[in-house]
Amino acid sequence: MSPKENTAIGQLLALLEARYALRVLWALRDGHAQTFRLLQDSVGGITPNTLNTRIKELREAGVVSHGGDGYSLTLSGQDLLKRLSDLQAFAAKWQGSQARKAGIVAQLQNEASGPAGEANRSAQGVAPG
Repeated sequence: MSPKENTAIGQLLALLEARYALRVLWALRDGHAQTFRLLQDSVGGITPNTLNTRIKELREAGVVSHGGDGYSLTLSGQDLLKRLSDLQAFAAKWQGSQARKAGIVAQLQNEASGPAGEANRSAQGVAPG
């Protein structure tokens, strides 16, 4: 990657890394304009000050606009979300793998606390649990 490309990616990541920035964009993904209050509810847990700041930054970046009906994505914002939409598929796949890992860990813990685990702890002088 060229230095210019690195700079562009760095700037985009800095914008998206800001707290709640991705959530604001995600809340606007359906294409319907949202009022400030509705957007705040859609994002969830965001203070009015933080939402104001994120909206200002996203508007300055050209990915969010404000019209008579409220806030919405610009064409650039829609393009960005299209490119990020693969995250949804990845997130579902990743969540499944995390659940499988948690199941394996739980199974191993159950096996360790079963009869063999009790015998092992007794042999080590540890009182049964």
